[in-house]
Amino acid sequence: MFLGKVIGTVVSTRKDERLRGNKLLVVQKLNEKLLPSGESLIAVDTVDAGTGELVIFVSGSTARFASGDSAPVDATVVGIVDTVEVEQ
Repeated sequence: MFLGKVIGTVVSTRKDERLRGNKLLVVQKLNEKLLPSGESLIAVDTVDAGTGELVIFVSGSTARFASGDSAPVDATVVGIVDTVEVEQ
């Protein structure tokens, strides 16, 4: 699981049938200090997250499992974060 910030949405009128009805979000991966870490990615939203929210997302085969079907998914948002506490 990873921390990320939703920085946008994706609208695609032509896509794989198995992705129809799914909201797609642009997510910037973050490190434990909530600073950008790596490239942004597109993730399927399962928790109705919105732009600007801090989220938990999964990737790889876990993302397909979390999205609930066999859609061609590489990242899925699975939680909206309320707080993060990291001991120094």
